[in-house]
Amino acid sequence: MRPPNSVAVKLNLHFLEVSGTWKPNDAERRAAWELYVEIITRVAAVPLAQSDGLLREALNSLHSLFQTTRDSLRRYGPAVAEPKPDGQYNFGFLAIALLNFGIRPLLNRWHPALEDWEATRPINQSRGEHERVWDRASLLRADLTATAELLMSYASTLAEVCGVPDLSDAVPRNSPSTNSPIAVRRTMSPPNL
Repeated sequence: MRPPNSVAVKLNLHFLEVSGTWKPNDAERRAAWELYVEIITRVAAVPLAQSDGLLREALNSLHSLFQTTRDSLRRYGPAVAEPKPDGQYNFGFLAIALLNFGIRPLLNRWHPALEDWEATRPINQSRGEHERVWDRASLLRADLTATAELLMSYASTLAEVCGVPDLSDAVPRNSPSTNSPIAVRRTMSPPNL
């Protein structure tokens, strides 16, 4: 599969709507692949069922995308943020917009709120049990689900830029419960090459 010369970009980043085209250069494609792999393999890309996972782990996973993105921007240098004609987007702008408009508001709102709740955990209660009884846990899970959908949309764009099949079918849309007596099976076909 050959990478396309141009891709359509459409992302709703809560406070910013990004819509237009992106004609990536080789450095942008390499940076896009790196970030694609990071996003598609994170716990933050999988919605958490009410009884699964830890909210703290999901927030930490999102937070670590900042360092990963910074590293990519430094590694691939100014070529990933070069100005493009006709208002086209570049990797640098899209990556920074995702962080600042798609992820940062969630972290700003929920990191301190969860930290305050965590400080009230009784010593004899597990972290998971304590999170599950938090009256705001379902609100945070809903925000995490919306952010996971945003990440998967962004990842699809990155896959297209790289000229690779979108591997998002290998990412569960609903986190299968580890406590479930019945395993949900899905038949997946290999991606079209």
